[in-house]
Amino acid sequence: MDVVPRSLRASPAALLLASDAPRSGPPLWRDTSLLRVRAGIYTVRTAWEALAPWERYLVRVHAFALARPDAVFSHESAAALLGLPTFGHPRMVHIFDARRSRSVTYGDVTVHTSADRRSIRELVGIRMTAVEDVVIDLARVLPPALGLAVADAALRMFHLDGEQLLDRSLAQRNGFAVRRLRWTLTHATPLAESPGESISRAVIEWCGFPSPALQVEHRVDGRIFRSDFCWPEEKVIGESDGWLKYSGDDAAAAAETVRAEKRREDALRRAGWRVARWDYAGALGVDLLRHALVSAGLRPVRRPETAALTSAGRNARST
Repeated sequence: MDVVPRSLRASPAALLLASDAPRSGPPLWRDTSLLRVRAGIYTVRTAWEALAPWERYLVRVHAFALARPDAVFSHESAAALLGLPTFGHPRMVHIFDARRSRSVTYGDVTVHTSADRRSIRELVGIRMTAVEDVVIDLARVLPPALGLAVADAALRMFHLDGEQLLDRSLAQRNGFAVRRLRWTLTHATPLAESPGESISRAVIEWCGFPSPALQVEHRVDGRIFRSDFCWPEEKVIGESDGWLKYSGDDAAAAAETVRAEKRREDALRRAGWRVARWDYAGALGVDLLRHALVSAGLRPVRRPETAALTSAGRNARST
């Protein structure tokens, strides 16, 4: 049974339609404080410039929904609306049209079709393919580590069943990238709490390290700490830092978060654990993650998968 999302992400910046502008005033395209997002649709330039790349993409998706209310969004466009991870600024707006005999691209829009049935969901006037199909479609086309991040997030956010998702994918007639798809869906877990953790887990495997235990609780000094990755026999803990943990408008809160992390790490070290820490970029770049774990005393037990590691930081679908 398809999951029905309860809400969609709103546009991070207000959108202005040229058709709504007062007739007595100058046209919107003459206003240098505005930026054209799509024909006849604008946003405030400073608001756009303040957005992260993936937020700008969500603005583009909402602009397209205003321009084409009949559109059925898929792939990264549907993922952005659902709050699933998108990476960088995806190049294309993706929509689905079952009436077409083949997929086609025009401008910055890709229209997909499929011989397999698609369930269409509508929420707040916006239509998209089912969450399950969004995950499967992206698992076919994204680099595996990024596809894993999408699948992990979907299992966590929408309480999907990984085995049912795999069965659904294997029942499709589409034979494209089946090996990649199978790897992604058999590795997906709702335990990953961020895209950085998902990508790190893929890189850890491809580096040849032993498989870690996830989200293990450690009782130290009367308190319980939870680790992202843990190798109990080696007394090694791995921590994937996300930028959101330390960013934001509240500098004092960010500083306190850093201090709390330091106290937590010191307590774990006193208890005999060696802590390896890296950030999102360190996982994508592979070497910093690998160096952190080796420095903490963890050693590979298998040969590295060089081709898979090379794919970790490459995504031709985004800028």
